[in-house]
Amino acid sequence: MTDHRLNIAGAGLGLRRALLKPLEGVATTDINFMEVAPENWINVGGRLGRQFRAYTERFAFVCHGLSLSIGSQAPLNVELLKSVRTFMREHNIRGYSEHLSYCSDDGQLYDLLPIPFTEAAVTHVAERVRQAQDILGERIAIENASYYCAPGQEMTELDFINAVVEQADCSLLLDVNNLYVNSINHGYDPDAFLAGLPLERVAYAHVAGHYHEAEDLRVDTHGAPVEDPVWALLGEFYQRAGSVATLLERDFNIPPVPELLTEVDKIRQLQAEASAPKRRASQAEASG
Repeated sequence: MTDHRLNIAGAGLGLRRALLKPLEGVATTDINFMEVAPENWINVGGRLGRQFRAYTERFAFVCHGLSLSIGSQAPLNVELLKSVRTFMREHNIRGYSEHLSYCSDDGQLYDLLPIPFTEAAVTHVAERVRQAQDILGERIAIENASYYCAPGQEMTELDFINAVVEQADCSLLLDVNNLYVNSINHGYDPDAFLAGLPLERVAYAHVAGHYHEAEDLRVDTHGAPVEDPVWALLGEFYQRAGSVATLLERDFNIPPVPELLTEVDKIRQLQAEASAPKRRASQAEASG
């Protein structure tokens, strides 16, 4: 059976430029791995480049792309993928992921837009994912995206995700906050949705905060603390799939480092709680 997990473990944090200085003294026991958007760092030299190198020499890293636009009708950006491949080798990056969405047509649209949930889109996206994997020389992880409308929908979001990862033979980046936000906005049961995903294909996970626009509308912002229902859903994920490496995303309204580390530690606590019964069962079996 194929192992889709990346060579990372524990709890991670997205490294933003605003955090380069504040995180200098943080240990790898506090943050087990980090994630960056490669588009923000490819060919960056000088002082920023040296600061970034200091982090990649200490921490395990993964890449989460912003602009590959995997669902677009425009030709796949082969030059970007080649640059990502070089960047990953230069910094010993453990894996690459992208959003199951699109953000370009004839030019950049500067937003992550929903791919129509259709059989034709499944075929189109899966082919582009396979092409991207061939160029990178490794399997990539596709993230379930937040969305606020479903144009031309012919199948459910769950069926669409399952079909894409199966046809592309790729991994899944499970964004637990996106799953929860979508469940509110589109009226489905988040636990049932989680149970229907191919959890054996999850490479790693994301967790983040969101904004309450209305009782039935949540916006995925990465600008607030993680809420209790999202933590609960993350714990349920661990119960089903084990202690999968999970990253905290925080893009703005960034709090002081101790507050960030409290949330990162919450991830580890939930991982430990999920692992404890399994350890006890294993120990009991060994002693019996």
